[in-house]
Amino acid sequence: MLSIFNRNMEKSAESIGLKSNSNNMIRQSVPGIKKYQVTLNKISRVKFCSSSMTRKYVTQTGARQTVVIMSKNNVPTQINEFKTPSSDSHLKSLSSHELFSLGVIGFATLNKSMLDLVIKVFPFVPIWLMKLTVSSLYCGGDNFEQVRETGRRLQERGINNMMLSLTIEDAEGVKNIDIDHIVHETKRSLKEILKPNLEELLAKTTDVNSIPPGYIALKPSALVSNPHEVLLNFNDPAWNEQRSKLIENCAAITEEAFNLNQELAKKYPARKTPFFVATIDAEKYELQKAGVYELQRLLFERFNPKSAPFVSCIGTWQLYLTDSAADLAKDLKLAEAGGYKLGLKLVRGAYIHSEPKRDIIIFPDQKGTDDNYNTVMKQVIEDLLEKGENSTYGHLVVASHNYASQMMATKLLEGQDNKIGKSNIILGQLLGMSDNVTYDLINNHGAKNIIKYVPWGPPKETKDYLLRRLQENGDAVRADNGWPLVKAVARAFVGN
Repeated sequence: MLSIFNRNMEKSAESIGLKSNSNNMIRQSVPGIKKYQVTLNKISRVKFCSSSMTRKYVTQTGARQTVVIMSKNNVPTQINEFKTPSSDSHLKSLSSHELFSLGVIGFATLNKSMLDLVIKVFPFVPIWLMKLTVSSLYCGGDNFEQVRETGRRLQERGINNMMLSLTIEDAEGVKNIDIDHIVHETKRSLKEILKPNLEELLAKTTDVNSIPPGYIALKPSALVSNPHEVLLNFNDPAWNEQRSKLIENCAAITEEAFNLNQELAKKYPARKTPFFVATIDAEKYELQKAGVYELQRLLFERFNPKSAPFVSCIGTWQLYLTDSAADLAKDLKLAEAGGYKLGLKLVRGAYIHSEPKRDIIIFPDQKGTDDNYNTVMKQVIEDLLEKGENSTYGHLVVASHNYASQMMATKLLEGQDNKIGKSNIILGQLLGMSDNVTYDLINNHGAKNIIKYVPWGPPKETKDYLLRRLQENGDAVRADNGWPLVKAVARAFVGN
C-alpha cells in the first residue's frame, strides 16, 4: 500500500501545481406530531429510553440499522433494514490523487491514538503539505474559480448543488477579522459561484424542480465583532448597536438571495422550490439559545413571509440537544402566529466535545439522538408532503451522514413526484464525508435532491476548519475511515 502511495506522490503533487441527537418529550412538545415510533437496531416493541452507561454520539456508518416506519394510526407500514454501503463502488470513480488523499486520511484515523496524535501535530503541518494531501477532499478551494470547478466535479457525480461556507469565523472573539470583507465576498460568491452553477444545471434539465437550491451558509460568529458577547447578550439593550450590526450583515446577504429568487421566478415560473437560500449555521448551545434562535426568527419574518413563493432563509436545529424538539415546537407556533414560514436544516450536532454542559444538554447516547432526529425529521417531511404550500415548514435540509436517516427520508419521498413538499426536501452531507452514502443514494435510489456543504476560503482559514472538523467530529471521521478505508483505497488503486 505504501509503495503505491509513493508512486503516486509526484503525480499528486503535479495535479495541484506543486513540485518535489427522549421520544416521550418529543410527542408532548411538538404540536400535531404523529404517534409513530422510529426504531434503530432492533425490530421489537420499542421503549424510547437512554442508557447512562455509555456516551456514544457518533453514527457508526458501517453498522446495520433497522428502521420501522409507523403509520399515523401506529400500524407498521414499512420495515426496511439498511446496511450502509461499502466504499468500493464510490472509490472506483475517483482519480489517483483523490485516492491518495483518502489513503492519507485512512492512516490518520486508524485508531483513536493515531487520530489524537494527528490533531496535536496538525497545527504545525505546512499549508503546502495540507493542500498536497487532504485539503481538496474537504474544501472547495481558495478562490471563486476553484470553487466553481468543485461545483462542476460535483455535477459529474450527480450532486446537483452546493451549500457554500466562507470559512472565516471568530466565535471566541480573539481574531482581528475584516467583517465587511466577509459580507462582500459572501454576496459575491452567491452571484459569481452559485448563480452560474445553478443556471448551468437548469439549462440541462427538463424538470426545473429536480435541481436543489444553491445555499449560502452564514456563521453568526463571523459577521459581527466580539460575537460571543453579542450573541450572549442579544436581547440586552446595552448591546443594541452590535446586535443591529449582526442583523444588518445577515440581512444584507439574505436579501441578495431573496431578490435573486424573485428575479429567477419570472424566468422559471414552474419552479416550486427556492433558487437560493441563506442558511444560518449553528453555534454552541449558550449562544444558540441566547441569540441565534432569535436572529433566525427576525430573518424568517422578513424574508419568509407566507405571501412569498419560496423561503429565502433557513436556520439550523441541533437534534442531539434534549430540548431541540421543544425549541422547534416553540418556533413553529411563533411562525404560525407571525405569518411567516420556517426554513430548517436539521443536524445532529457538532460541538459534542466542546460543550461545557454536555452531560445536561445532550442526549446521553447515540440512540437518543438518532430517535430524536428521525422523529422530528419524519414529522416535518410528512407535514410538508401533506400540506404543500400551506405547510408552515417552508423548506427542509436533512443534513446527515447517517445512512438510516437518509434512507428514511428517501423512502418517504417515493411516489411523491410533482408535489411542492417533495421539491422542498433536500439531502445534504459535508464535502468529503460519507461519499459512499451519497453515491448509493444517487446511483441506487435515484436521488437527485442532494447537495454538499462546501467550505472555501483562504488556506489558513480552511486549515483551521479542517482542524475543527477533526476536533469536533473526530469520532465520525474515524468511524467513516480508518483501516477499512485504507484497504478499500488499496483495492481501488489495484483496480485502476
